[in-house]
Amino acid sequence: MADITSLFVTRLYRAALNELAKKKLDYDELRASCDAIAEDDEAGQAWCEEHGYPGYTSYSSLNDLPWRFPVFADLVKALDKHVAAFCDDLGFDLQGRKLKCDSLWINILPEGGTHSSHIHPHSVISGTTYVAMPDGAGALKLEDPRLPMMMTAPVLRKTAPPEMQRFVYVAPRVGDVLLWESWLRHEVPMNMSEEERISVSFNYGWA
Repeated sequence: MADITSLFVTRLYRAALNELAKKKLDYDELRASCDAIAEDDEAGQAWCEEHGYPGYTSYSSLNDLPWRFPVFADLVKALDKHVAAFCDDLGFDLQGRKLKCDSLWINILPEGGTHSSHIHPHSVISGTTYVAMPDGAGALKLEDPRLPMMMTAPVLRKTAPPEMQRFVYVAPRVGDVLLWESWLRHEVPMNMSEEERISVSFNYGWA
């Protein structure tokens, strides 16, 4: 009988953020803060309009959210614990160092909004926590990192296990945190809901 082994596994971490939070996060407060920042951030609004970004992101305009709003400082403290747990699962030897949150930003996608396929260079761990996920909001789409090297590989059967698919769709819930290694290509398909899809994304790099 053949011995078939899985090699070079790609890990995805998923948990309720408040499971490890010392101070439990109030997601209603987090949503109100996201809405207030989006309304006041004229530089971010201008960047989104100039670059054709649907909705709003603070990615290119604000880099001090934990300083501006205490709820974001609490968020980072909780994320630190989840990232540490994920690093342990990945078998990382951090040599006595820690990964540090070096960027944190808001994403608000309206109906019809998408976020095209991308990676997060210069980071080790990336992720998102979900603030508003109405029915029909785009799931997170993850791409097999080996895809560019598959050449003439046949299409997979729809019945193939999720871990063998070329693309995997993950539908998070409000309060979830998802983590992945920053080289993993991902995207957000179109928001089919009439309501906004709101999330906070982040990168962790070497301290």
